[in-house]
Amino acid sequence: MRNLFRYILLVLSLVLATGQGHAGSRINDSAALADLKVGQAVFLIDIADAKKMNFYLEVIQGTFKGMRDQGVTPDFVMVYIGPSVQYLSTSPSADVEARYGAVLMEMESNVEKLAALGVRQEVCAVATDAFGIDNKTLLPELDLVGDGFISLIGYQAQGYHLVPVF
Repeated sequence: MRNLFRYILLVLSLVLATGQGHAGSRINDSAALADLKVGQAVFLIDIADAKKMNFYLEVIQGTFKGMRDQGVTPDFVMVYIGPSVQYLSTSPSADVEARYGAVLMEMESNVEKLAALGVRQEVCAVATDAFGIDNKTLLPELDLVGDGFISLIGYQAQGYHLVPVF
């Protein structure tokens, strides 16, 4: 039942992002995007559940494409902190692998797709240390940073807008 609910949410998100929701009318974000040329966002990813995290990786791709389709150049950065880092290794723990094996493969694919879109993805070294992740095993599309909070502060100081994803 939970998977059906998540599927329905994903379909609705994609429908809204592509503007196919109402016959004869185009759903868009024109009021929010008025005169905007570049949309700078820094996504704080702090999710303990692998399935939920994978869902949001797909939604962020839709957000990127939706913004682009509305004439705004997306400039996105994702910063993974906390328990989310345990799903970003080529050698996850035995427990993580046993619980989320198939989801981990989907997540790896979504990380690759985000990178192909030009989304910068950073992983907090404080979190990898706290969760016992060997930094050498991080997915190759990811950039290791010293402290995710510092990264978030820096991007916001550069004009990026914080999008917390929990």
